[in-house]
Amino acid sequence: MKESNNTNLDLFDPRTVMESDFGPGGEGNSEKKIENSGKVSLSSDGDFGFAFNDSNFSDRILRIEILSECPDDKSDVDAGSISLADWARVRKRRREDIKKDNPLESVYEEPDTEDVLVYENQDEEAVAMIEESPPGEEAAENSDSSWSMDCSVVLRVRSLHISSPILAAKSPFFYKLFSNGMRESEQRHVTLRVNASEEAALMELLNFIYSNTLSTTTPTALLDVLMAADKFEVSSCMRYCIRMLQNLPMTPEAALLYLELPSNVLMAEAVQPLTDTAKLYLADRFKDITKFQDDVLHLPLPGIEAVLLSDELQVASEDAVYDFVLKWARIHYPKLEDRREIMGSRLCRLIRFPFMTCRKLKKVLTCVDFDQDLASKVVLEALFFKAEAPHRQRVLAAEESAPSNRRFVERAYKYRPVKVVEFELPRQQCVVYLDLKRDECVNLHPTGRVYSQAFHLGGQGFFLSAHCNMDQQNLFACFGLFLGMQEKGSASFAVDYEFAARSKPSEDYVSKYKGNYTFTGGKAVGYRNLFGTHWETFVSEESPYFINGILHLRAELTIKR
Repeated sequence: MKESNNTNLDLFDPRTVMESDFGPGGEGNSEKKIENSGKVSLSSDGDFGFAFNDSNFSDRILRIEILSECPDDKSDVDAGSISLADWARVRKRRREDIKKDNPLESVYEEPDTEDVLVYENQDEEAVAMIEESPPGEEAAENSDSSWSMDCSVVLRVRSLHISSPILAAKSPFFYKLFSNGMRESEQRHVTLRVNASEEAALMELLNFIYSNTLSTTTPTALLDVLMAADKFEVSSCMRYCIRMLQNLPMTPEAALLYLELPSNVLMAEAVQPLTDTAKLYLADRFKDITKFQDDVLHLPLPGIEAVLLSDELQVASEDAVYDFVLKWARIHYPKLEDRREIMGSRLCRLIRFPFMTCRKLKKVLTCVDFDQDLASKVVLEALFFKAEAPHRQRVLAAEESAPSNRRFVERAYKYRPVKVVEFELPRQQCVVYLDLKRDECVNLHPTGRVYSQAFHLGGQGFFLSAHCNMDQQNLFACFGLFLGMQEKGSASFAVDYEFAARSKPSEDYVSKYKGNYTFTGGKAVGYRNLFGTHWETFVSEESPYFINGILHLRAELTIKR
């Protein structure tokens, strides 16, 4: 038999026929084609369940040695009854224990009796094969050989009749095992060694290879089969398990577990649909991080990444995201040097610095949680982005195609970002630019309002708010713009202000309203009908105030002497 060029694909299950694994009732359809040569050709969705463990349709005997668990694993219980959290805990402990051991080595000896190929399959370990020693020496082999687990003994042995063509067709691992050209590839008896906790998953996997279906439906059992399918490279079973898991109700616990799978499996691409579903679930469930702050703060790193990479995150501003990331990092990485490392390698990309306020960006430069070179880089990049023209900003955002890199893409902030130019001389003054999309304005009808991020003048915080309200005679809806001062103490500010908007055909800013007002905390002033027209006319396609779908507003504030 000639080895396939792509050993990650089942010979009877090409990727072009993925749906064949999931026929009516979850079973594949049995089909045979008779070639001109008289040979039987097996289809990609063939059901060979009738041949499972049947000597009449088998050419080899598979001997499965079930090994005891290490003492630390005694807490394991039936996979069908444990929780996903228990499953994850046990799996993680096994992986950590195995990583402490030296990799297995391949050893070959001349057998004294019948030829038997032995394969011991351990979590994430190299393949180890050895020809079995005489029966009387088996106990010594189990305890002293380089490929035996230190604390494991053979609890029981199961023997199955197998068809090497069927196993080889579904699994590149078995294909290579039966066709490697060495003496063991010609032996009739093959032995596998697995932990007791893996026995059920292995039996399910072998049955799937024949029948294209599984009898188990619980999340933990499906995950065990998924891991077994990964070890033995049965990609069709992996896809089947993933499909079954995707159809089960998603929970935060399950989603976090699925996010860890790519680092634990050899064929990470195969589990990508499952991890994508988990990311979308977490991002949607926790998109309002203010409401679920305690839950999100306790998420592990993969979970916090899934939530904060979302464009639909419901936050007041990117400043709030920055503060949240710092709070999370200080909880999970109390040591400063560990926190700096994780900020630079993973967490920094979760923050969209270009949409932070300049006041907060100044704090980034002096934040001890950041490496200073990194802090300077992200702040400089943010400032350059803010200085770009709006159309250029949209181009940069469109170029951010990778889901993991969205730094120039604006989220759906509760408070709209603004551009601010401040002057100290000859008078304290600031010019504020607020851009609103047509859809945002349309959604304000009939009584909605949208607020800008805070900006500062003379040490006091201000904000702009756009409204859909009724005109003074209460006859029709119209667009209004207001200027407010944040509540802070009892100080009062006398301010001259002017509202302007770009309009066609010149596309220059045209003054719409001027006024002056002495502000105290929480007060706002403005103009109910900024454009002097009905709402329908204002938002229509013929409106002169939307340029490429954007309403450009400007407010100038000057402190009166």
